[in-house]
This record gives sequence, C-alpha cells and structure tokens, in this order.
Amino acid sequence: MPLKYWLPPALWMAVIMVLSSDVGSAEHTGRWLVPLLRLLAPSATPTQLDALHGLVRKAGHLTEYAMLAALWYRAFARGRHLTPRAAATIAFAICLVWAILDEARQSLEPSRTASIKDVAIDAIGALLAMLVAILGWRWVVDRTTTLLLWMALVGGVAFVILNVLTGVPSGLLWLTAPLAATLLLARSIYSRRQARPRS
Repeated sequence: MPLKYWLPPALWMAVIMVLSSDVGSAEHTGRWLVPLLRLLAPSATPTQLDALHGLVRKAGHLTEYAMLAALWYRAFARGRHLTPRAAATIAFAICLVWAILDEARQSLEPSRTASIKDVAIDAIGALLAMLVAILGWRWVVDRTTTLLLWMALVGGVAFVILNVLTGVPSGLLWLTAPLAATLLLARSIYSRRQARPRS
C-alpha cells in the first residue's frame, strides 16, 4: 500500500493515543471547554455545564473514530483496491481493536479511566462512517431525515396528547408535529414523482 494511503490513518492513530493520555483528561479539557460552554450558555448551572462537558467529550470519541475508520477505508479501498464491503470490514475491525487498546492504555494513566462504554461509542462512530462509505452519504442522509421526521411526528403527537390529558401547555409542539407531517408528505410526493418514468 502506498505511503499516501496508510500514513494518514497511522498518524491519526498516534493523535488518538496522545489524546488518551493525561493531555485529554477531563480535568485538562475542562479548563478551556467549560469556560467556552459557559460563554455559549451563560444561564447554565454548574451541573448542566458538567453534563455538556461530558457530552462534548463523548462526541469527541464518536468523531475521532469515525475519522479513523474513514481514513482506513480510503487506504484499503484506494490503496489496495478492495471492494467497498471488504474495505469497510477491515477498517471497522482495525478501529475496534484500536479502541480496545486505547482504553486499556488509559487504565494505566492515573488521570484517566478505562470504560467499555467509550469502546462502544468509538465502535458506533466507526460503524456510522462505514455505513456512509458503503451506502453513500445521500442514502444515509435521506433515511436519517425520514427517521427524524417520523420521530418528531409520533413523539410530538404523543406529547401533545399527554399534555392535553395532564393539563400541561404544549407550546411549539402544536406547530412542530404538523410541520413534521407536512414535510413527510412532501418528501413522499417528491419521491413518487422522481420514481415515475419519464415520457
């Protein structure tokens, strides 16, 4: 495999190892991230800021392993000319093994803790990237949008009914649920028109 294909993922693996050291501990990221979050959400309580800090850190896990999987996928698909499915399988396997090794290494750091949940989050990030690689980003975005609209519709209607029964105001739910229904209908009509054979 040419250097230009395997070097980027190898370098990204090194970056992940550096971030899993004391440099990436919650204490260190909290020094700059919590003030930034306080600036973005000035009315947030300290508990809410801690929760946001934790959420951003977990999103970092998801993102760094999605990028690692994408880089290894590129290396195997272009550098070794493997089929998309084979390249994705190997890239995902490498990411999963690296996530396990990364967490094992963190258990040796006094300021870090190893977590099977973090391995799961890393694996989800890699898996999402490989789904996009195999299925295509347009297909994934289309299906995700449809799923989110259905969740907004069904969840919105359920909450409106619950709120009506309990006497709680529903606020914007009176608008968002019908909007989700309208968008789903519009997408369905558009899809049918696109599928219709041209004369």
